[in-house]
Amino acid sequence: MTNEVIILNQKQIEQKITRIAYQLWEDNLDEKELVIAGIVDYGYILAERIKNKLEEISGIKITLMKIIMDKSSTFLQAQTGLPVEECADKVVILVDDVVNRGRTMAYGIGIFLDIPVKKLRTVALVDRSHRVFPVSPDYTGLELSTVIKEHVDVVISNQPDTEDVVYLR
Repeated sequence: MTNEVIILNQKQIEQKITRIAYQLWEDNLDEKELVIAGIVDYGYILAERIKNKLEEISGIKITLMKIIMDKSSTFLQAQTGLPVEECADKVVILVDDVVNRGRTMAYGIGIFLDIPVKKLRTVALVDRSHRVFPVSPDYTGLELSTVIKEHVDVVISNQPDTEDVVYLR
């Protein structure tokens, strides 16, 4: 039997997404267009939701970009759903579900290092603060102090009959 605790339920996740969307809008009031890049899987679903909420409240044009990484590989390599060059001279928002050691977020940031972006911001639904890489999200839904043995599971879906939840196991 596993010990699991719900740390965010559906309503709380929606509230976090709404707050993050307002913060992003406030940080980019003068922008006409943003690029939101979500790290597959749950980071991309989260990016879609932030995009939808931001478009609803702000009217800013938002391009959604998918970042695909094999997180189990020793050497992370990323593929993108759009050519990275399309991000030139734009504000880029990098989204992932959980930041543990910062490795995935660091590699995600690396995709944009050779592109002259206006600004690069990072978003995570949950930040566990176990840094190995010097990366901290600019916008966080929940910062959670955990021990290394614990695991945070984000379960979000685009299926209407699926309940979103974040577990601590």
